[in-house]
Amino acid sequence: MNRLPNEPLRELIKQSGLSYEEIARAVRAVAAESGDAVVRTSKSNIAYWVRGTPPNPRTALYLREALSRALRRPVSFVDIGISVPYDDSEPTDLGLTVEDDPVETLGRIGRADIERRNFLTTTAYSVAAASLPLGAAADAHARTRQAVRGGVAGDEEIRAVQDMVAMFTGIDERHGGQHGRSTVVQYLTSDVAALCRARFRTGRQHDDMLCAAASLTYLAGWKAYDAGEMGLAQRYYLQAYALTQEAGNLPHQAFTLRILAHHGMDNQRQEHVLGLADTALDRAHGRVSPATESVFVICRARALAGAGPRQHGKALAEAERARAMAETSGAGDMAGWASMWGAASATVASHTAKLYEQVGDHASAERHYARARQQYGGTTHRRIAALSAVSEGHAQCRQGRIEAACDTWGQALDAMKGIRSARTVKAVRGMRSAVAPLTVRGARPAQEFDERARLWLRTTV
Repeated sequence: MNRLPNEPLRELIKQSGLSYEEIARAVRAVAAESGDAVVRTSKSNIAYWVRGTPPNPRTALYLREALSRALRRPVSFVDIGISVPYDDSEPTDLGLTVEDDPVETLGRIGRADIERRNFLTTTAYSVAAASLPLGAAADAHARTRQAVRGGVAGDEEIRAVQDMVAMFTGIDERHGGQHGRSTVVQYLTSDVAALCRARFRTGRQHDDMLCAAASLTYLAGWKAYDAGEMGLAQRYYLQAYALTQEAGNLPHQAFTLRILAHHGMDNQRQEHVLGLADTALDRAHGRVSPATESVFVICRARALAGAGPRQHGKALAEAERARAMAETSGAGDMAGWASMWGAASATVASHTAKLYEQVGDHASAERHYARARQQYGGTTHRRIAALSAVSEGHAQCRQGRIEAACDTWGQALDAMKGIRSARTVKAVRGMRSAVAPLTVRGARPAQEFDERARLWLRTTV
C-alpha cells in the first residue's frame, strides 16, 4: 500500500530546526518521563512517519509533546498530520486549559482518572501547558459564569468541604497518596462539583466554595504526582488554578502558580518555572502574612537557582530572606489553604536544602534537610519527614560519610512504615543504588542497610 507523505509533520520538523536523530531522542525522553522504558524511537522511525507510516498511538502522544517542546507552543494531532491516536470519548488534551469551565473539565478528568484511561494516566508533563496561567486573564470575572441552579448553599457547606479537604490532606500526609485516592476524586467530581454550581446567598460564599474546591483539586493532583503520573497531576493543577481564577482570589491563585512552578522543577523542565514563581510572588506580596509569603519567596529562590550559575548568589540571598520571614512568624500565621501542607519554617527548610543540593553545597543541604526532618517529625507530615531523611542521607553519602548515611536511611525506612506512595518506593530504590558499590566491596553498614531496604521493597511493592 502506497502512503502519502506526511507533509505537516515534515514541515513542523523543519520549523523545529532539529534533525531526525534529535527528534527521536526527544521522543524517547518524553516516553521515559511517562514511565515508558520500552520506546526505542530512532531516526529511521521518524523517516517512516514522515513518509506516511503513522506511529503507534502511545508514541504519537510522545511525538506531539516532543514537537510542542521544540517549537515552544502547543501542537495538535492535526498539526502533525496524525489522526487522534486513541478511540476515546475524551480528547487527549483534556484539562490542558485554564479557559474552559473548570467544574465541567474536572468532572471529565475525574471520570477518566477513576477509569484509568491510558491517554491520561500515561501522559507526559506538557511544557507548553505550563505557560497557560501566565497568559490567562487575571480578572476571572471577565468570563461569563455558568448560571447557578439547585438549592441555596452557604457557610455550612463551605466549612464542610474545607473540613473534608483538611481530613483528606492529613490522611495523604500520614499514609501516602494512594490511600483514599479514588474517594477524593469521587467526592470532588460529585458533591463538590455540585456545590460549585449551587446558588449561594452571597457572591463571597460562592468564591469561597470555588477556593475550597481548588484545594481539593490540587490534592487530587498531588495524589497523581505521588503515583508518578506527572501529566495527570499537571491537568489537575491547571484546573485548580482555573477555579481560583473564577473566584478572583489572588493569594490563592498565587498558591496554585507556586504548585505549578514546583511541578516544573520536579520534572526538570525549567522553561516557565521562573515566570510562574515570579507571578506567584507578585500576586501574594502584600496580600498574605510574612509566614505565607515565605513559601513564595523560597519557591522563587529555587527557580532562580535553576536559571543558571549566575543566579546562584541571588537565589541564596532569597532563601535567607525566606528563612527570616518564616522564623519571625507564629505557627498560626499561615493562610488556611497553605497551612495544611506544613509549617512555613519546615517548608522553607526543605526547599532551602534542595537549593543547596542544586548548587552543589552538600554540607549545607544536609543541615537544612535535617532541620526540615526535625520540624516535620511528630506532625501529620510523615511522608515528607521520611523523604527529608532520604535526601539528608544522600547529602551525607556525597560527602563520603557512608556510615552516617546508612544510619539516616535506616531511620527513613522506619518512618515509611504504612505509607503507600510511588515516591517512597522510588526513594528506597535510589538508596539501594547509592549503596550498591559499597555492598560489593563488603562495607558492613551498607550491606546491612541494603538487606533492610530489600525486605522493605519485597513487602511493599
